[in-house]
Amino acid sequence: MRHIPAIAFLSVVSLGASCGHQAAETPALIPDPVPVTSPVVVPMPTPRLSADSILGTLSTRQKVAQLIMPWLLGNYTAFDTDDFENAAHWIDSLELGGIIISVGSPLDAAAKLNELQQRSRLPLLIAADLEWGSGMRLVGGTSFPMAMAIGATGDPRDAYELGRVTALEARAAGIHMTFSPVADVNNNPNNPIINTRSFGEDPRSVATLIAAYISGARDNGLYTTAKHFPGHGDTESDSHIGMPVVRACWNRLDSLELVPFRAAVTAGVTAIMTAHIAMPCIDGGADAPPATMSSRIMDEILRDSLGFDGLVVTDALTMGAIVSKYGPGETVVKAFLAGSDLLLIPPDPATAVEAMVQAVSAGRITAQRLDRSVRRILQLKIDAGLLQNRSVALESIPDIIGKQAFQNAADDIAARALTLVIAGPMQHFRSERGRTAVILYAEETNLTVGNELIRQLRGFGDTVNAFRLYPASGSLSYDSARVIIADNPRVVFATGVRFIVGRGHVQMPDSLAGLIQATGRAKPTLLLSLGSPYLLNQLPGFAGAYLIAWSDFPSTERASGRAIAGGAPISGHLPITLSTEYPRGFGVTLRRQ
Repeated sequence: MRHIPAIAFLSVVSLGASCGHQAAETPALIPDPVPVTSPVVVPMPTPRLSADSILGTLSTRQKVAQLIMPWLLGNYTAFDTDDFENAAHWIDSLELGGIIISVGSPLDAAAKLNELQQRSRLPLLIAADLEWGSGMRLVGGTSFPMAMAIGATGDPRDAYELGRVTALEARAAGIHMTFSPVADVNNNPNNPIINTRSFGEDPRSVATLIAAYISGARDNGLYTTAKHFPGHGDTESDSHIGMPVVRACWNRLDSLELVPFRAAVTAGVTAIMTAHIAMPCIDGGADAPPATMSSRIMDEILRDSLGFDGLVVTDALTMGAIVSKYGPGETVVKAFLAGSDLLLIPPDPATAVEAMVQAVSAGRITAQRLDRSVRRILQLKIDAGLLQNRSVALESIPDIIGKQAFQNAADDIAARALTLVIAGPMQHFRSERGRTAVILYAEETNLTVGNELIRQLRGFGDTVNAFRLYPASGSLSYDSARVIIADNPRVVFATGVRFIVGRGHVQMPDSLAGLIQATGRAKPTLLLSLGSPYLLNQLPGFAGAYLIAWSDFPSTERASGRAIAGGAPISGHLPITLSTEYPRGFGVTLRRQ
């Protein structure tokens, strides 16, 4: 596939008739290049293109391809490798309309996206899941605390700042759209997949923060996506592996789950992402389809009741809740027929395109319905300025992504979000320096949990003896932890318990819970949650102190270390209910020592 600069696309579409190519005969957007021996022609000023003028040049297959967005790692890849050639095939042959970029360095991701943009006849819409900042996908980007930490500060300015910084860093890397914010109300503590991704359990508070985030992102050039419609907060199973069920009927749905989504629509959210959840009281009864496949939920509730006229986006179409039932091709068609516009991460992009084309040929999908969705996507590309400039300047990336001012903003939010639920022996840790055992528990996916916490405690004068536990740790590891605990007068347990896709629960191992309970009864003990706030459910009558930091990131560990040592105040309040004793809004505030 030849490389064609953006200006060639503009000139061809606007002057196509003079080139002797008719759309009916040649649906491709760009004709054969002019031979290099031709005289140089000074281009005429190009009028602003409309979505309809571009739409009229596309074949059915090219229109369908605009709706499909596969997933691509942002890691370094030479352009002649099989991995890159696979992505290039999506652009050169399938002519897909966009890419979802995943983990990699900002420079590597942007270089890869620049190359794919130049290969594409139409500019690509680039999206990423950036719930807690660009650092979620771009190594070295700014990582803010999880959304529930902002719920703990309760300040809409923090949500705006998260949106603002995410937008600036994303656009610098060539990303135009984020699949955030999470608009789910986490009113079920057993939810295995939402948890701290939500701003909290109160729909009005969540709505306020959702609107602020959207404003911060929109004001700085980033498209936003509120998810997971119509609300994934009250589920007890993971849609990546099965079909969660929400049993709410209309009155509850209208007054709780839909409140943040209404706020998102009012705030000008670009897209709404559907949830792979069943709602039997709303559609289908015992045979309820997932919301992604429900035209009643998509049309009657989202389009009609909420008045949303933007882009409807599916969640990943590889997720077990749907693909195992409908198959890779039919899953895509059913999601589109139900009301989705943009079809994310199908199991196989080529199969998805072919299934959609066949559905159009068979009359299952009308030309008008297809054009409506494609028009929305083309308009986003126009509004993002991609017809004028589809690439980014690699040399500007280090001046923007991960800059110190952005990291300072993340650190500030992390510090103000710290929430002390049980004070217990907390003052002992804050007023006295000495030998401290730090028992770290981390998922295998995060092997650096606790490093920054230990550095902070040592910086304040503690002698720290640390030991790490993992989900697979056996009795010998726990025996070693007990030796260290016995040899130190006080103990900090720092636990990175968080949602893991496909695991189905967010809990500590029973062996860890037992160790924490026993230690709390024997000596001054502090439990620091670097993840799920609901750990007390496994620790009835816990005798130690309980501090919630919401995230297992360096910013939250820095804040936690300073606060534990008395070098910073603690001021956060629960955005969720832990028990009747610790309701939403509860929090013990402490001044700096």
